[in-house]
Amino acid sequence: MTATEGNKKRLWVVTELYYPEETSTGYYLTRTAEDMAQHFDVNVICGQPNYSARGTKAPSFERHKDVNIYRAAGTTLNKNVIVFKLINMITLGISTFFKALFKFKRNDIVLVVTTPPSLPFVTATAALLRGANHVPLIHDNYPEILFAVGKSSENSLLSKVMSFANRWLYKHSARLIAVGRDMKVLLERKTAGLDVPIEVIPNWAELETVEPRDRNTNTLLAELGLREKFVFLYAGNLGYPNDVETIVESAEQLLSDDKIHFIFLGAGVKRPWLEKQVAERSLSNVTLLDPKPRSEQITFLNACDVALVSLVRKMRGVSMPSRTYNILAAGKPMLSLTDDESELAFVIEDDNVGWHIEPGNAELFTKTALEIVDRKSELPEMGQRARQSALERYSQETASAKYLEVLSKC
Repeated sequence: MTATEGNKKRLWVVTELYYPEETSTGYYLTRTAEDMAQHFDVNVICGQPNYSARGTKAPSFERHKDVNIYRAAGTTLNKNVIVFKLINMITLGISTFFKALFKFKRNDIVLVVTTPPSLPFVTATAALLRGANHVPLIHDNYPEILFAVGKSSENSLLSKVMSFANRWLYKHSARLIAVGRDMKVLLERKTAGLDVPIEVIPNWAELETVEPRDRNTNTLLAELGLREKFVFLYAGNLGYPNDVETIVESAEQLLSDDKIHFIFLGAGVKRPWLEKQVAERSLSNVTLLDPKPRSEQITFLNACDVALVSLVRKMRGVSMPSRTYNILAAGKPMLSLTDDESELAFVIEDDNVGWHIEPGNAELFTKTALEIVDRKSELPEMGQRARQSALERYSQETASAKYLEVLSKC
């Protein structure tokens, strides 16, 4: 292994999003790198802020919390416009490749996240040319996510090209890290015959900043005038992989029940559609809120009786919503739309912290929501189990210990 200051092995973390970004991927990769700095000489290659910290011009190099940060040049056009997003991905990919090519050394360890989907390929190419060991961290599985959101078919040329490219990537990886058990099952099928070790390291709950709080003193519920309602909260990205449509259909079915209210807090490509539906259907039982900073999670995650997490069909093994863990930390039961045997379903079943039903079934969602209201007295105990699950299974310390174990094997 490469010898560096203090004889620590050198670890590179390659990610589009990193400090000062607080968007999900940026948050998790920043904390992982900082935790690993106790054991490795940690260096990061990332892009300029373009999400929660959009507009911030970060230095091309800085050292922050014992981590050397090298920011690759690239465009930061509006990511919600698909053409601009592709341009951002291409320019960042080219810049990252050359920075990696000049920075990587033989036997370095390279942890690279799979968002955007081109990033692991340019990073792996540079790592192979320099004799470094690369470890893809799979947050989203491609091309399967494209099948789920209806952007490609399994028999398309794009699918075949991506599957071929994935086999090359996996074949040359030191290890693969998946964020869910269902994802490991899918990766085992995709890597059949390649003998690549696959590890599972879930993301974690922000236990240091998120905890259960008394609903009756919640300032957001008071501000919205919803303290007397039974509130279902959807807080997170409103993207193609999220089944927002079923919740809207159910909200319309429940219009006559003045006890129930829905809050949507977030942004994404489905936000304009959601706003239009709420207006056209006169959904007085739905409140739409703009995204709030991570620092306010303790308030908005506690502004409900039950939290909602939703995925469209065919997402088993493809992705795992990281907000799930902070819902657990807030001690909130969950109602989720997800395939059976998905990681989201497993998390709910492991400690009986909520309900999960098939995506796309508004009638079943409505029936389940009414049953939950009828069983309101059971929710406090379910919430306690949720908090305990976060403490025992999904802490940052648990995840970091696993990262250290896995990366040390490279």
